[in-house]
Amino acid sequence: MSLWTRISAAISALASGEGLSAVFDQLRAPPDRTVAFTIAVIALGAKMAKADGQVTRDEVTAFREVFNIPPEDEAGAARVFNLARQDIAGFEDYAARIGAMYADDPAPLCDLMEGLFHIALADGIYHPNEDDFLHRVADIWGFDDRRFARIRAQFVPDADRDAYDVIGVEADMPMAEIRVAWKAHVRNNHPDMMIARGVPEEAVKLAEKRMIAINKAWETIQLDRAS
Repeated sequence: MSLWTRISAAISALASGEGLSAVFDQLRAPPDRTVAFTIAVIALGAKMAKADGQVTRDEVTAFREVFNIPPEDEAGAARVFNLARQDIAGFEDYAARIGAMYADDPAPLCDLMEGLFHIALADGIYHPNEDDFLHRVADIWGFDDRRFARIRAQFVPDADRDAYDVIGVEADMPMAEIRVAWKAHVRNNHPDMMIARGVPEEAVKLAEKRMIAINKAWETIQLDRAS
């Protein structure tokens, strides 16, 4: 059964009137978390699209870049998007349910946040309402300002990019400890590790910008320490 077939089945199984947000309460364990991850990106992305007042062709294209949607499954993906836009539940309710789903392993929440940033920047404009939206979601998920800033810097062109913040270390830490942190990031962003924590194979590409930023930060720190 394909990912999108399972997504359609999960939505169809909802009792009438439950609302899309109830899906997240039912998909807490593997392999269903892969389904939930995909629904979460599309659903929160739909709510975010309302934040800047419009849904652009670029944003729709961004969904296609995050997920390889077969032609036969496009209707199912569109259904999730439209349900999220029409659902009376607010994005904060969605975010809280998604956060609870990953309470025992919050690592996928960073993957989700990066997917949302990818969609937000798809049209080349980072709207202030989108920034407020993503910052609020990050707060609900328990991200501190530094973690949010680190993810934001990977996507927003004019964001501050401190190499030490990107890797999540202090500037006065020994080089050996920074190297350990850098290696941990590289390991945690390996495709096999991402799939193991419930990130669909279609969405592993979410880590591409993160890895570029992490490796660039490591190179910057090495040059800084060598000077």
